[in-house]
Amino acid sequence: MSFSFSKLKGLVQTQDKCSPVKDLALDEIMLTAKEKQNTFIKTYFKPILKQHGYLTNGQTWWKSRDELVTFINLQNFSWNTKNDVHFCFNIAIALNPNVKNHSKPSFFDSSIQLREKSFLTEIRKSQFHRNKTGYHILPSTPLEDFINEMRTDFEQHVLPTLEQLDTSSKCVTFFEGLDFWGDRFKNAVREAGLM
Repeated sequence: MSFSFSKLKGLVQTQDKCSPVKDLALDEIMLTAKEKQNTFIKTYFKPILKQHGYLTNGQTWWKSRDELVTFINLQNFSWNTKNDVHFCFNIAIALNPNVKNHSKPSFFDSSIQLREKSFLTEIRKSQFHRNKTGYHILPSTPLEDFINEMRTDFEQHVLPTLEQLDTSSKCVTFFEGLDFWGDRFKNAVREAGLM
């Protein structure tokens, strides 16, 4: 996806509506951290996931495949304020035989749940906009830099890995080194009759 920051110019996210702002560069406008997160989600994250075939319900995106469903869930933390936002992405895989409603699968049908950092290199785990819980946005966070970091994390690491994990057997191989989740996923695949 070719993302252009010119889409952001002239847009200030306010509670439930967008207000046009003329003749101001985005970096001249002081957005709250929450407004920056909302802008990131609407202008970059939702479009890139849609391009990769993900459907959405609130802050959870999913992609159905022959044997499984892949989920990406944005989790905000309870201590967030409008000017200090911490969040992470929970990534899960559900086996189709375990999905209760195929038209609207639930994250809770999943057999394995990991954070986005499980799909990142060690260098990416320590990038500037990350902390021990996931990602961090402040009013001073340069939105363009943040989106570029997210682009690297998701377009070079998370999404390509999830694209490769398109069968239960590939998932078993990929996750087998994980202490708890690898065994749990392998058992779920056996119980579902996919192994």
